Amino acid sequence: MLFGQTRTAPKYSNEFLSLGAGARAFGLGLSATSYVDDASAPYWNPAGLNKLKTDNQLMLMHSAYFAGIANYDFLAFATQVDSIGFFGISLLRFSVDDIADTRYLIDGNGGVNYDNIRYFSASDYALLLSYARKVQLPLVGDLDIGGNVKIIRRVVGKFASSWGFGIDVGACKDISGWKLSLMGRDLFGTFNSWSYNDVALNEIYTQTGNEIPVNGLEVTLPRLILGVSRQVEIGERFSVLGTLDLNNTFDGKRNTLIRTNLISADPSFGVEGGFKQMVFLRMGVNQFQQIKDFDGSQSWSFQPSIGLGLKLQELTIDYSFTDIGDQAAGMYSHVFSVKVDFYDAKK
Repeated sequence: MLFGQTRTAPKYSNEFLSLGAGARAFGLGLSATSYVDDASAPYWNPAGLNKLKTDNQLMLMHSAYFAGIANYDFLAFATQVDSIGFFGISLLRFSVDDIADTRYLIDGNGGVNYDNIRYFSASDYALLLSYARKVQLPLVGDLDIGGNVKIIRRVVGKFASSWGFGIDVGACKDISGWKLSLMGRDLFGTFNSWSYNDVALNEIYTQTGNEIPVNGLEVTLPRLILGVSRQVEIGERFSVLGTLDLNNTFDGKRNTLIRTNLISADPSFGVEGGFKQMVFLRMGVNQFQQIKDFDGSQSWSFQPSIGLGLKLQELTIDYSFTDIGDQAAGMYSHVFSVKVDFYDAKK
């Protein structure tokens, strides 16, 4: 375990894996580890695959950030492999495209030549291979468990690239209508091995007096996410779901609602109202941060979100809008996702 190794690991690493997955979860303030029951489960808690209500499910999600400068896409497939086992495969991509490379904007004669501008992309990819099953444990009883093996690829044009590897492990337990979850993300540390193109960087770095990066290893430290949720049926038509996640890091103080020298905890909340399990309205809030204003005073910011869901037999369409009223430092985003259920004809 790498808890406490804060001196050699960056506080923020592979942050694209903290953005979220599935518009339903975005609408619920990114609190999803305890109730998730679809193809996005490997991202939130692979043990949630055990709650899949169909034989096979395909999910696609798209979101644009910073007025379309950055694009975030998520593709997942989940299936039941036997009476107690489920398998999932997920692919994430976060990319900023068409970045101008102006190293050769000034030609050999000292003039500006816009034809010399080239463009490149900075892209992050993650592949998650997941397995989940139900187990019986002494004193615990029925327990849903699951795990991910994730492969990470990060590319910055032709200048730098890395390969990474990590493991996630999660568990879920239902107790008297309450759903409890525990998710260990990057449980043993996720390792990214970076390599840099010295030929492409040497000339410009020498001119600007900067130090050329050295090939090395970047470690993403573990985090532990606790989740709880409960759904209440109101009559035969209505339902209400309440959910809470507590994202805990162990690398010193962060700008979160709860912070100590040992642990920082970032809570997220969500409420979902359903009608006939067909139409859903969602609200959530997360990312509580303290901001220092220009006059020296401090205030708290947070990111509220709303969402809508529509289930039409085997097709589910979800939408969420984050950062309502510009309450957070980040910009708002529209998130869309589609789920399609497939049933095994033999069954």
